[in-house]
Amino acid sequence: MHSTLPQNNKVNIFPIKAFKDNYIWVIQEKLNGIIIDPGDAKPVIAELKKKNINLMAILITHKHYDHTGGVEELISSNPNVQIFGPENIEFQFKYTIVKEGDVISITGTKVKLNVIETPGHTLDHVVYVDKTRLFCGDTLFACGCGKLFEGSYSEMFKSLSKISSLNPKTKVYCAHEYTKKNIQFALTLDKENNKLIERYNRIRHVEITLPSILKEELETNPFLRAKTIEEFKLIRKRKDEF
Repeated sequence: MHSTLPQNNKVNIFPIKAFKDNYIWVIQEKLNGIIIDPGDAKPVIAELKKKNINLMAILITHKHYDHTGGVEELISSNPNVQIFGPENIEFQFKYTIVKEGDVISITGTKVKLNVIETPGHTLDHVVYVDKTRLFCGDTLFACGCGKLFEGSYSEMFKSLSKISSLNPKTKVYCAHEYTKKNIQFALTLDKENNKLIERYNRIRHVEITLPSILKEELETNPFLRAKTIEEFKLIRKRKDEF
C-alpha cells in the first residue's frame, strides 16, 4: 500500500495548540496552509496571520466538536477554503465527502493525501496519509488509542491494524498531547519493555512529544501490540479505568 502513497516533499508541518491538549496540525507549502481538525478558529487565524500563510484547505477526521468547532468561523474569514471530511449529516457546512481509498488533491498546492477509514473512536472517523506522515485524529495516540465512543472493539482493532501496516518510518501526528499519561499506563502492562522505559525517559520533560514514529508505536504502544481483539478489548477496558 505505501508504495503508491503521495510524497509531499516540500512541506513543513507544525502544530497549533488549542483547548487543554488539542493539536491542530498545519501542513505548510510555501505560503499556503492546510489545517487538520480546527476545533477552535481563533488560534488558527492568529498563527496563519503571524506566519503570513493563506488557508487553502481544512481536513476533518471526525465529528467531535474539539475537531470541528472552528470550521464555520474559518469559512466566514476564508470563503473559498476547500473542506474535506467523512460523511456526516451533522455537518452544517459544505464540504467534499471522503472515503476509504480516496486521494485528495488540495487545489493551489501540490499536496495530495490518501484517505483511510478508521471507525472505532467514532463511526465516521477517517485518517489522512502520505508516504511519510499519518494525520490520525483520535484513532491513534502516542502510546495509546482513542476511546470507543461509537465503534466496536473489533472495528477499532481492525482500524489500528490498517495503521500498523503503513511504513514503519511514518511520522504519527495525533490530535492530542496524551503521551506521558499513555506511557505511564503502558508501563503498568509492560514494565520490562526497555524501549518503553527509554521512551518515557526521553519524553518525560518534553512539552510537545509529537509526532512520534510508527516503528516506535509498534514497539511500545500496547494497543498496536495486542495480537487479538480479545487482548485489545482487555487493554482498552483497563485504560478506561486507569
